[in-house]
Amino acid sequence: MQDPDNPEKGPENGAEKQAADTGRRPAKSRHILLRIDSWIDSTVWNAGFRAAEIWEDTTIFFRRFRVRGWKRIVFELAGEGLTLGTVGAVLMLVLAQPAFEATKEDWRNRGDFAVTFTDRYGNVIGHRGVIHQNSVPIDELPDSLIKSVLATEDRRFFDHFGIDAIGLFRAMVTNAQAGEVVQGGSTLTQQLAKNLFLSNERSIDRKVTEAFLALWLEANLSKKQILSTYLDRAYMGGGTFGAAAAAQFYFGKNITDVNLAESAMLAGLFKAPAKYAPHVNLPAARARANEVLTNLVQSGLMTEGQVIAARRNPATVVDRNEVESPDFFLDWAFDEVQRLSPRFHQHSLIVRTTIDMGIQKAAEDSVETSLREYGEAYHAKQGAMVMIENGGAVRAMVGGRDYGESQFNRATKALRQPGSSFKVYTYALAMESGMTPQTTIVDAPISWGNWSPHNYANRYVGRITLETAIAQSINTVPVRLAKEKLGIQPIRAMAKNLGVETPIRDDVTIPIGTSEVTVLDQATAYATFPAGGYQSRRHGISQILDYEGDVLYDFDRDEPAAKRVLSEQADAYMNQMLSRVPYVGTARKAALDNGVLTAGKTGTTQAYRDAWFVGFTGNYTCAVWFGNDDYTSTNNMTGGSLPAMTFKRAMDYAHQGVTLRAIPGVENPPPSEKDVAKTAATKPQDGLPQLIRPRMLSVESTTILKDLGKRLKEAAPLTPQKVASAE
Repeated sequence: MQDPDNPEKGPENGAEKQAADTGRRPAKSRHILLRIDSWIDSTVWNAGFRAAEIWEDTTIFFRRFRVRGWKRIVFELAGEGLTLGTVGAVLMLVLAQPAFEATKEDWRNRGDFAVTFTDRYGNVIGHRGVIHQNSVPIDELPDSLIKSVLATEDRRFFDHFGIDAIGLFRAMVTNAQAGEVVQGGSTLTQQLAKNLFLSNERSIDRKVTEAFLALWLEANLSKKQILSTYLDRAYMGGGTFGAAAAAQFYFGKNITDVNLAESAMLAGLFKAPAKYAPHVNLPAARARANEVLTNLVQSGLMTEGQVIAARRNPATVVDRNEVESPDFFLDWAFDEVQRLSPRFHQHSLIVRTTIDMGIQKAAEDSVETSLREYGEAYHAKQGAMVMIENGGAVRAMVGGRDYGESQFNRATKALRQPGSSFKVYTYALAMESGMTPQTTIVDAPISWGNWSPHNYANRYVGRITLETAIAQSINTVPVRLAKEKLGIQPIRAMAKNLGVETPIRDDVTIPIGTSEVTVLDQATAYATFPAGGYQSRRHGISQILDYEGDVLYDFDRDEPAAKRVLSEQADAYMNQMLSRVPYVGTARKAALDNGVLTAGKTGTTQAYRDAWFVGFTGNYTCAVWFGNDDYTSTNNMTGGSLPAMTFKRAMDYAHQGVTLRAIPGVENPPPSEKDVAKTAATKPQDGLPQLIRPRMLSVESTTILKDLGKRLKEAAPLTPQKVASAE
């Protein structure tokens, strides 16, 4: 307490007061920190205590559901089922992605086009698209036709949801009892999904995608719409699509007028239209129709009394010669029309194609003859071929052995490893990089990471020239070039620049041909070499016209000029090397008759699954493939055997009566084996005579015909009105 008489005395003077103040401030701060610490401790403890209470309450709650004995087994199985079901749902979503991608496109758009195709000379060769005035509503179709189709193709069509588990089980039992496939398990909806979106390739992936697409169709279309679309889009043989077109073609009547016997014959075509087409094999067609009538009785849709008249009086057909239609080519050309369609608005079109029906027939006969004569021995069941004339016009396309049996185009859609026929892209890059055919490189074992490629029979010769390496198809040389000098990315770029449209894998193994391509890819790319290093500009359509005669599209007018993709020197070097392969290399069975200079490259894949020969002259380029749809191995078939022989057969025909063109950079024919033996000390092309083709026509005749051809090409197309007035 302060002394009133002496304010300077007492404990509360200035110094003591300052000391007291400084003592209170730290005490207050410590108090606040202690409160915060206490709050944190109590909050954490309370939270833990509350969590323990909640856990205990939850445990007590779920104890009510605890089961013992057989009930526990049920609940455990249900829990595992839920877990597996969740995993399965995720897996199914992943597997359904291809189906989702397929349905993104305007799949109905194919029906919007009515296209008449002609060959290079203007002769009608086929039609594509659904002509709507020929389509008949499902309610107007004969009852006998609907019942015949359902009894034969899908008896439970109106009962299942796109996939018929009962029908699938029944087919499995029937096939097991017969020891072979005698009955299919696919529903009509699955068949429609395959026709609309997929190919006939036999694989698990395709079947899974087909199942999802069937479910999608069932969810988006009514049963009547599915049945109607199936009857409108199915291939019925003779180049016809849809039941309405088939009725006109085979019986010369509208689909609404067909009787029971004719309905049964039409229904029998869906399984194998080429085999049962009545204009090709009437007895087989009638036997198949009789099976359909039996199906009607067995399914309960008709009685034996109702079908007996149709059995005794089978259908008769219009007398027609077998129509030769290049169906694989037409399918591809139809896709090209749709690709070009944004340039014009009309959908009823006349399309002049590039196909030469004489060469096409020779190509088809070559593939079929080779398979008949040697297919069983080589264990090869399928083949494909594409022939392109110098300038890019596709003159022939064989997409498989039998279009009626399988419409899958193996020339444009099948992805197959090209084997050694892919090596040309590595060698072309090497020539472009400054090397020459005489450049030497070591042929010896090589490893690239964990991969160690081997030569055929594990033979190595040491130092070797590039022209000898490609002629003998040595594997280590292109791998060594890629690893030590060129790189993988430039090789991929070279393949793309030359015309390979299929994406090339980024893999060290691609120099020896492990990345899949199509037959059309290989033909397109190789056609660059006889074109002097310019793009081959592959095309199957030369003109598109409407029915008024107006030209909507002209290839020469509307497409850009070819660009150089390989230097003149590199192209000459490649031609010099490739022209040795059919004479002193692996393709000696491919050399054409009459001294026609031939060049090319063989290809054989691992385990002999695929065999290729891709070759060219100064006039044509031709790619040939043989193998099996199920990817099984052939019986040691190489590119120098059946593919080379088939190439020769087709190309010999194509070169009859044509003016031979030189292969750029190759002045003289390459040597034969005898020439090599005689002139071993000289260069391969020294001292050999120039091939002189005998003149078939006089100079005057040739000039007149060329002028006539030019005038016809420049002449305006005839309209239907002009043709009618002229008649």
